[in-house]
Amino acid sequence: MLAGLQNVTFEFGARAIIEDTTWHIQPGERIGLIGYNGTGKSTLLKLLVGQYTPSSGTVERSRTTSIGYLHQDLLSFDTNDSIFEVALSAFERVIQLEKEIEEIGKELERTGDEKILIEYTDRLHELETLGGYNIHHKTEEILQGLGFSNADLQRPYKSFSGGWRMRVLLAKMILQQPDLLLLDEPTNHLDLPSIEWLEKYLLHYQGSVVIVSHDKYFLNRMVTKIVELYQQTLHIYNGNYEFYETEKAVRLDLQQKAYENQQDYIRQNERLVERFRAKASKAAMAQSIMKKLDKLERIEEASIERPNIRINFRVDKTPGKVIVELDKLHKQFGDNVILNEAKAEIERGDKIALIGANGKGKSTLLRIIADVESFEGERKWGHNVEESFYAQHQLEVLNVNNTILDEMKECGSQMTDVELRTLLGCFLFSGDDADKKIKVLSGGEKARVALAKTMVSKANFLMLDEPTNHLDMHSCDLLIDALKKYEGSLILVSHDRYFISKTANKIWEIVDNEIKEFKGPYDEWVAWKERMAKQQQAEQQAQKNKPAVTEAPAKKPAPQPAPVATPEPQANAGQPINKELKKELQKQQRIFKQLEEKIEQLQAEKNQLEKSMSDPETYADKSKFLQTETAYNNIAAQLQTLNKEYEQIFEKIVELEG
Repeated sequence: MLAGLQNVTFEFGARAIIEDTTWHIQPGERIGLIGYNGTGKSTLLKLLVGQYTPSSGTVERSRTTSIGYLHQDLLSFDTNDSIFEVALSAFERVIQLEKEIEEIGKELERTGDEKILIEYTDRLHELETLGGYNIHHKTEEILQGLGFSNADLQRPYKSFSGGWRMRVLLAKMILQQPDLLLLDEPTNHLDLPSIEWLEKYLLHYQGSVVIVSHDKYFLNRMVTKIVELYQQTLHIYNGNYEFYETEKAVRLDLQQKAYENQQDYIRQNERLVERFRAKASKAAMAQSIMKKLDKLERIEEASIERPNIRINFRVDKTPGKVIVELDKLHKQFGDNVILNEAKAEIERGDKIALIGANGKGKSTLLRIIADVESFEGERKWGHNVEESFYAQHQLEVLNVNNTILDEMKECGSQMTDVELRTLLGCFLFSGDDADKKIKVLSGGEKARVALAKTMVSKANFLMLDEPTNHLDMHSCDLLIDALKKYEGSLILVSHDRYFISKTANKIWEIVDNEIKEFKGPYDEWVAWKERMAKQQQAEQQAQKNKPAVTEAPAKKPAPQPAPVATPEPQANAGQPINKELKKELQKQQRIFKQLEEKIEQLQAEKNQLEKSMSDPETYADKSKFLQTETAYNNIAAQLQTLNKEYEQIFEKIVELEG
């Protein structure tokens, strides 16, 4: 065991965070620590590293266990050193050795003493053992993986914003390679490429990792165990987030049934007490029953903590077919050109996710659409468009002297106080929180108020910049549900892939200073990108294997961001058509189309079975559950086989066309 809790209780004042909890972290584990906001996930990490002392029980740590802990408080660190030097400081002993070797080398040159020579070679050997000759390369590699360019590496740490500073500190922590890595919401500071890089890196990390995150995609791909903090207890699930969701539904169903059975038992016994209490001959029996009820360990109601509340939008006006038209957009900051001659159009019903790496201009484009950023070119609103823009820098528009409830009332939504309080519950303001003044709120709380205001604005076009940053998973799910039902149009910037996959029906990406549109949801866009990468790889390989010819090859059209359709036979102009080749190509295309149809059919069946498996009624009938589970596993296996065949046929078609 690396670290853990043994029968730990921890309290803030009268409020218990955990009660009599045991949790052991073993070597090589990748754990997702989850729970509603405010339940104490970050507190647990602080207990593990010794920043807090438990009220009772013990925090166990091996003497030899090294722990790395990434958290928001680290941002108080500041320095004039370059980010490369900050990250490189992870190799404290190696840097010390380099200085010692330099000093001993000078001494050796001066004296030629044999003892100093031995000392010099010993230091060189230790440097080699610690991998000291590779530290500069490793540091560059990690920083670049987290999104820094070569030009950034020598820039002062203090010149970067909070999010980028956190990346530098994450790089330093990864380079230290502690036995146990504790990461508190690391993906909040990363763009999509960096999140994907971190996923791949952590999958092969030699130590153990505990990560607090609300990114479901990240947890599904990275963790092998979920630990949920729920009702002052840790519930452990040996699987990824999808496994946890399925198993939790079963556990809550069983807990709810046990709770209802116990309530029936309590009511029956209380009725007996009432009947016997007045009779002297039965008073002792009544007393005995009451003592038994007092000693009874009460089962909590399963659905007690956070009920599912529906957020309903009210859209007053229906806009015209075109929401906004962008033409010949040009935007640059100094020498950095973001957009050049860019054009795009947002139509009624579009729900667009604007994605890509940080620094590509996503938020800039969103601000241009919202008309709060200067630019060259044209931006035209359509007919009857009522827009609402949410971004964290919009927080200054909040009236700091208002209570949260008063601020919500000023939106003109005509919702009652009860409706507004219910809505605020979705944004993590429960009970009396709604009566707090804006001026006493933290930055994250103000962001949630601004987002709630956007939601009740009656706008028919929403512009949302990182709306999930300060929400927990439950609130994200409520927001997803609301945006699915939203009758208006929207464009959003987010690094939360699960959120994007559930809300967007189109993807925008800024490529070569232009806006590229993909007409389809995120999962299809990812599949398309992978197919394009494979196609490009196959074409490059075919080009390498192709014998040299004297005439120049025909110019290929630039690939367009649209789903790959069944490839059509092509013939090079001026060359005779190989009939056998054409026949084989047509045969492969038929197989390709049949495979596509079969995959689509099986995917629909799989989705239906997933719904059945998430239905508590399925678990009530054991034979029905086993039957459903077997059918699901069979279809999943078939899909895996067909997808491999699909890729092979596609590559064959590309080869035949070449």
